[in-house]
Amino acid sequence: MNTPLTRRRFLSIAAVVGGGVALPFVLNRPSEKTDGNEAQPFVWKGIALGSGAELRLYGVDRKQVGDLVNKVLAEVARLEKIFSLYRDDSVISRLNREGRLKHPPADLLAVLSLSQEIHRLTQGAFDPSIQPLWNFYADYFRRHPNAQTPPPQSGIREVLRKVGFDKVEFDDTEIRFAERGMGLSLNGIAQGYITDKVVELLRKNGVEQALADMGEIRGLDTRRERTWQVGIRNPQDETAVLQTVPLQNEAFATSGGYGTTMDEAGRFTHLFDPRTGTSTPRYRSISVMAETAAAADAFSTAFAVMPENEIRRAAQVKRAKVWLVMPDNRLEVIG
Repeated sequence: MNTPLTRRRFLSIAAVVGGGVALPFVLNRPSEKTDGNEAQPFVWKGIALGSGAELRLYGVDRKQVGDLVNKVLAEVARLEKIFSLYRDDSVISRLNREGRLKHPPADLLAVLSLSQEIHRLTQGAFDPSIQPLWNFYADYFRRHPNAQTPPPQSGIREVLRKVGFDKVEFDDTEIRFAERGMGLSLNGIAQGYITDKVVELLRKNGVEQALADMGEIRGLDTRRERTWQVGIRNPQDETAVLQTVPLQNEAFATSGGYGTTMDEAGRFTHLFDPRTGTSTPRYRSISVMAETAAAADAFSTAFAVMPENEIRRAAQVKRAKVWLVMPDNRLEVIG
C-alpha cells in the first residue's frame, strides 16, 4: 500500500463561514490602542487546504471585499493543483508517479529552490524527499497499530536509499528523480509558500493591512502601525497558552509531533529525521517567526529533529526567532 498521507491534509478549498479545526496557535485582538472610531476589519473564515483559514482585511472598502476574497480563493485553488498530494491530477502527484516532470511550473521551482536552501542550512534535516519514509511508516502501523517499537531497521535502511534531496535534480526544463520509487512531499513548506502568495496578492491589490492565516500565519502592515498577538499553545492543554508574542510584518508557524501520530499510543510522529529514519522529535512543539511564512514553515519542521546549537546557527541566517517547548513543557527561546 502506498497511500499518500501527508503532514497536513491538502483537500479542496471551500469558502464557508464558520469554525475550522483547532490550530496550533491562537489569534487575539490587535494590541494597538484606538480612539474607538476605527472601523473593524472584515473577517473571512473558512477552510483552505484542509485546515481552518482566516483573512482579516483592514481599511478595505466593503465593495472590494468580495472581489479580494474571490481572488484569494482562486489563487489558493491554483496552487493546490500544483502541491496537493491528495489530488491525482496535481503536478506533484504526476511527478511522483512518473519520476520526472517536463516544463515544471514556476511556483514549483520556487519552492524547490527554497527547499534546497533550507536543506543546506539545516544540514539535511529539512528534506522534501521524505515521502517514501512516510509511506513506509504509515503502512507499517496500519498493519501493526499496537506496535511499541518502530519498523525494522533493515526496512528503514532500504527506504532511506530513496530519500535524499541531493537525488532530486531540477531546472526550468525538467525535474528528475535519481532513484526509482522516490517521491516528494512539500507539505512542510507549501502552506507557508501559499500564505506568502496570498499576502503578495493582497499587497498588489492595494491592501495595506491584513492578517492571512492559510495554515501558517503572516501579517501585512505597510504602515507599520498594527501589531497582532500570537499565542503559543500548551501541548499539554490546548485550551491554554504558554506565551504570546507580537507579530507585525512577519510570519509565524508551529509544528508539533502531537498533531499527527503514526501509532495508536502516539509514540511515533509525523516529524521524521530524514537522515536516520527516526520519528521521535526532540521537542513537544516548535514555533518559528521569520520574514516569510515559507521559511517559518520549513524551519518549524526541520528544527523538530535538530539540537539547539544547530537551530541557532540556521535561524541566524534567516533572522528567525524560535520558541521550543521542551519535553518537560518548559519554553526555550532562541534568537
